[in-house]
Amino acid sequence: MLGLAGIFFGVLVGWIIGSQQATTAAPAPAAAAAAPAAGQPAQSPPPFDDARAAALKATAERSPNDAETRVQLGNLYFDAERYDEATRWYQDALRVDPKNVNASTDLGIAYYYSNQPDRALTQFDRSLKLDPKHAKTLLNVGIVKAFGKQDLEGAEAAWKQVVAIAPDGPEGQAARRALDSLTSAHAGVGKKPGA
Repeated sequence: MLGLAGIFFGVLVGWIIGSQQATTAAPAPAAAAAAPAAGQPAQSPPPFDDARAAALKATAERSPNDAETRVQLGNLYFDAERYDEATRWYQDALRVDPKNVNASTDLGIAYYYSNQPDRALTQFDRSLKLDPKHAKTLLNVGIVKAFGKQDLEGAEAAWKQVVAIAPDGPEGQAARRALDSLTSAHAGVGKKPGA
């Protein structure tokens, strides 16, 4: 049971990281950045690229209306697990482009990694107001509900929405795996009383 929970968590955390980076790069497979299974040591974050950060900051200073550079800075800090700085840059990107659903969702993910699950869910609500069928956001709602709030029924509902919206996409596949793991690990989830 513990091993299954570790695998479940690894797949989902890997998807969070992979999907967070997808705003500026080609989408990565859900399990490409999977977290270690239970009992394995965690890997350290990649080294921070100070030169890239300096170049992006210079571009951001020269171009105050460039949201994409700010998102790239947020991603750079996020990848280095410097979530407070990532949060600052995602917020700045949203100041420039308040309708950027990917930046909004990335901000929510950064809040979650900063141990602020309620703030993450509030940010995801903002993302869903911009795009009610944003599969990446809905998948992350399920993750935060499952792991940040221990709301397995809420997680299940969010993941079912993802499967309905994007059944063949990477988000739908990740949601389907999460649902399968959830029902395997927690027999009562997904069943109606008396069923």
